Amino acid sequence: MKRETGLHASPEAEDKEHFIWQSLMTAIVEHQLPPGSKLPEEALAEVFGVSRTGIRKVLTRLATVQMITMTPRRGAFVATPDVEESRAIFATRKMIECANLPFVLEHLQPPHLAGLESIVSEEDEAHLAHDGASALRCSAAFHIQLQAISGNAVLTEMLTRLTQRSSLVIATWGAPWQRGCRCHDHATLIDLLRRKDLAALTHAMEHHFDDIVSSLRFERGGETLPDFARLFGGMGEN
Repeated sequence: MKRETGLHASPEAEDKEHFIWQSLMTAIVEHQLPPGSKLPEEALAEVFGVSRTGIRKVLTRLATVQMITMTPRRGAFVATPDVEESRAIFATRKMIECANLPFVLEHLQPPHLAGLESIVSEEDEAHLAHDGASALRCSAAFHIQLQAISGNAVLTEMLTRLTQRSSLVIATWGAPWQRGCRCHDHATLIDLLRRKDLAALTHAMEHHFDDIVSSLRFERGGETLPDFARLFGGMGEN
């Protein structure tokens, strides 16, 4: 990574920038920073112990993957997908994930199924405990790991970004307790993977996404200013 002078940033600076980026991304994806949350550079710079310039670079990176919006004179906010964008995100996931299923089945091995079953077990425990952050992580991990079986790294990277944006959609339009997908849907998908029934698997995946979209409540919430010290306190020492 080069600075404006043309010099490379130090490894320490790159590590710090990545740490801040990952911390903010995780907080957004896990709904600790809900859609509409203001992200003031000064407050974030203070809590992470870096300059406003450093924070601005991280926010710019988050904006490029559409996790936040940056507006002149208003600043940065966690993105709030509108209805059209929300539907498009899940329609795109449905199209990509269903189209890749033949290649998933082609490469499927018993260890893949065991890995997916482990994720579903963790997801079920998270739902029972009403642990929203864990439920979201497991839901995303299930879909990413399932599609990664195909060996298509480009598609897996695309899907990772789409699952992050899906979390924003659920945070914006989901019911008060709607964290990720329904676990029993994922268990059904595993059963169909084991049977290698492509037609039934594709139909179940399509129905899975249709159910997610139909469960969304398209009512917008207001903007908030989170407690950054509570979320990221002490991180400036890293």
